Amino acid sequence: MIDARAAADVAALLRAASQAEILPRFRRLAAGAVRAKSGPLDLVTDADEAAERMIAAGLQARFPGCVVVGEEAVAADPALLGALHGADLAFVVDPVDGTANFAAGLPLFGCMAAAIVHGEIVAGWIHDPLGDDTAVALRGEGAWIESPDGHRHDLRVAAPVPVAETVAAVSWGYMAEPLRSRVTARLPLLRATVGFRCAAHEYRMVAGGHAHALIYNRLYPWDHAPGWLLHREAGGYSARFDGSPYGPLATTGGLIVAPDRASWDALHVALIEA
Repeated sequence: MIDARAAADVAALLRAASQAEILPRFRRLAAGAVRAKSGPLDLVTDADEAAERMIAAGLQARFPGCVVVGEEAVAADPALLGALHGADLAFVVDPVDGTANFAAGLPLFGCMAAAIVHGEIVAGWIHDPLGDDTAVALRGEGAWIESPDGHRHDLRVAAPVPVAETVAAVSWGYMAEPLRSRVTARLPLLRATVGFRCAAHEYRMVAGGHAHALIYNRLYPWDHAPGWLLHREAGGYSARFDGSPYGPLATTGGLIVAPDRASWDALHVALIEA
């Protein structure tokens, strides 16, 4: 259902929406174009909403009858998230991942989508509007970054290293106590931590082998389904905190993304276990 031609069409759609609705507003947001949703760090801009409308319309035209679940549409109507259950073909869309960065004029944001067939992630896309290339993953066919001129290079996760040599992005802000205090107290066990406020670039970073691991607590599908498949197709291993497989229908339970199972186990012991 999502072959190489379809994957290229979706990548082109994300690029077109970025060029039409996102980049023209970068560092040019008008007064009132940035609004808070659930709190001061959870923002939406005119660019998010306009890009999501364009992407949703494009997907529905290209894949008639598909279900489109966008971050901003769900913010307006949370019941829409339930449309993923049982859908023959669904897309989750994060039009501007890293909205806080985008609103602040910081060049770390992305445009993401994933295709889900009967609850299984079959394709993922993370477009970098400023770099003008797209990370693409197709289930069973690998992961790569492709430029508009057709230049392409495959993605591969970093080689496993001990916990003390691990570079990781650890998103602890949404963790509840006592997990939050336990994880933050143990971060010095790692070699280094990074935080981009942007899952799009964090997933691209680890799928490309430029860091080793990611740890997240909140699991909205538009934030993780695209990057999860990208990382898996690049050779990585991931699971929720309880060891169960990640799936796009779960929004809680945490996630450790690592180079392999042994690395996952070591990070779980070092950072998560009581």
